[in-house]
Amino acid sequence: MLNALAPVLPGLIGGSADLAPSNLTLMKMFGDFQKGSYAERNLRFGVREHGMGAICNGIALHNSGLIPYCATFYIFTDYMRSAMRMSALSEVGTVYVMTHDSIGLGEDGPTHQPIEHLASFRAMPNMLMMRPCGGNETAGAYKMAIANRKRPTTIALSRQGMPNLPGCSIEGVEKGAYIVHGGDAKPDVILIGTGSELPMAIDAATKLEAEGKKVRVVSMPCWELFAEQSAEYKESVFPKDVTARVAVEAGCSFGWERYTTSQGAFVGIDSFGASAPADILYSKFGITVDAVVAAAKSVM
Repeated sequence: MLNALAPVLPGLIGGSADLAPSNLTLMKMFGDFQKGSYAERNLRFGVREHGMGAICNGIALHNSGLIPYCATFYIFTDYMRSAMRMSALSEVGTVYVMTHDSIGLGEDGPTHQPIEHLASFRAMPNMLMMRPCGGNETAGAYKMAIANRKRPTTIALSRQGMPNLPGCSIEGVEKGAYIVHGGDAKPDVILIGTGSELPMAIDAATKLEAEGKKVRVVSMPCWELFAEQSAEYKESVFPKDVTARVAVEAGCSFGWERYTTSQGAFVGIDSFGASAPADILYSKFGITVDAVVAAAKSVM
């Protein structure tokens, strides 16, 4: 997305806290911005996350038309939270590209695995917290981030690869939450997924449908954008009389009861992670298709 945007957004400038090869945040058609190379657009911030966020805020506040982005592993938002909060407080549209967003990063272990971070940034005023699935939703997340010049956007991206699921779209991301499967009839249960767990929700729906259940799957990449939609749209996605709901996300459960309701369920992780390959960790912590199916049956 950055390499697609760079040629058409001459003001786009940014980089990573020494993790550009891992974050995939280099604009390949440009070199490094440094003394004597002021036309280049890749910034090498070094390992100083707070300084990186503060620099990007300064670039945005200069009002020169530049659009700054910065990147690191999502866990390292802990080091730059005050700069990110200042983005929101100062109403500047810094774009935070945060990769390796869950226990799915695997062997680096619990020190590097975000758990409570999605909930904490959803709680931050004037912050768009995006967790897209696949290329289409990632494109939608970047579109909204660039369009919002008065509020910052945090885009949480996985380490593991994700498919471009049928039904996922840029337009859907703009609504914050939207139906990606089973939207025609009143469902017996609504499954809600974000990011790398949306395919899990789709697979669980397929299993439940094989048993004769009507299942709706909702992708919810951005709570904040969904909260801004009309009451009619919200009702079309989450009918009030369908209280059987299950959310699945590789993060903590805090806040999800807003959408699952007190009669729903959540499949995720409320403890620290561990060091192992991603598939082993997902199985160990019970974030699986079978767990989503079981949770759905328990609330229907």
